[in-house]
Amino acid sequence: MTFLSQSLARVKPSPTVAVTTKAAELKAAGRDVIGLGAGEPDFDTPENIKDAAKRAMDEGRTKYTPPDGIPELKKAICAKFERENGLKYQPSQVTVGVGGKHVIYNALVATLNPGDEVIIPAPYWVSYPDMVLLGGGTPVVIEAGLDQGFKITPEQLEAAITPKTKWLVFNSPSNPTGAGYTRAEVKALTEVLMRHPHVWLMSDDMYEHIAYPPFEFCTPAEVEPGLYERTLTVNGVSKAYAMTGWRIGYAAGPVELITAIRKLQSQSTTNPSSISQWAAVEALNGPQDYIPMSLEHFQRRRDLIVGLLNECEGIECPTPEGAFYVYPSIAGLIGKKTPAGKVIETDEDFVSELLEAEGVAVVHGAAFGLSPNFRVSYATSDDTLKAAAARIKSFCASLS
Repeated sequence: MTFLSQSLARVKPSPTVAVTTKAAELKAAGRDVIGLGAGEPDFDTPENIKDAAKRAMDEGRTKYTPPDGIPELKKAICAKFERENGLKYQPSQVTVGVGGKHVIYNALVATLNPGDEVIIPAPYWVSYPDMVLLGGGTPVVIEAGLDQGFKITPEQLEAAITPKTKWLVFNSPSNPTGAGYTRAEVKALTEVLMRHPHVWLMSDDMYEHIAYPPFEFCTPAEVEPGLYERTLTVNGVSKAYAMTGWRIGYAAGPVELITAIRKLQSQSTTNPSSISQWAAVEALNGPQDYIPMSLEHFQRRRDLIVGLLNECEGIECPTPEGAFYVYPSIAGLIGKKTPAGKVIETDEDFVSELLEAEGVAVVHGAAFGLSPNFRVSYATSDDTLKAAAARIKSFCASLS
């Protein structure tokens, strides 16, 4: 249709949402489907957080708020950054959006001009390149394969920077791989950025609290204070507190950038839900015992699914440092045939045939910028993971 925006033609629907939707449709049609596509904890939101939302409603806190967050939530975010990351911010340096995705989108749209380049390590979260394109920028992808732990090197970063580079998007622990950068690895990357003062850093820390010992999370502005004035540190309550549907993300950075984001948000969504904001205040200020409890469950599930997938013929599954995803390679299956004669030429072929044959829904690696792989979310029960792995193993064994 000719009346649609040209910028819209540059992007595609989210593949992860598409997989989840397809699995739900097949289930509704009576198929026995195990969905491992959704990137959200399967636990319920903690009771103290739900109680805070109920109180907010009972107290009439259901009106418009400032576009980028109530003062109480901004204060809680500042306290979180200082307490957990050693980063000192003022409320004027904080923005609250409708999820972390919204915050990242706002930042890119508020800063990108035609010709600006944004460096994105691959595998990447599916939305990064499309949001850059919507903002009028150009994604510059750096591939980091299994052989380097899905983590880019300082040399790769140095080579990718040009006079047009505006941002580096950094995500650790990573969606889709779960790979986490050590403090030394973060320091090495920040040393590159210190040599290029025109490049800004967007650190997506959404999986900060899902990091498995002995790995220790760190954020770039904490590791290299010299980058403080050109870093946007993004986080949220979705993954850490099982609050995906509440839609609260936040970020802290330079006042000039935060002011620009506020201006944009005032003309788009205005404020995030007032009720969700008060729930997020409780999440950040209240008891934190949910975090270690959920981490224990996720680590057990990680070890379970890694072990089971590595028993599958043709699959190699590394052990991630964080998040609740694994990103196994299917290089050993490319070129094989299904019993019906279909050749597995790509990872998209693999996930399509797996869904058809065994009723397991996963996301193909090409969606994340690196093939041949697929992503499994293990934010589900042990029994579900065991059943899914058995089906994947059966499918792999059927290939010839």
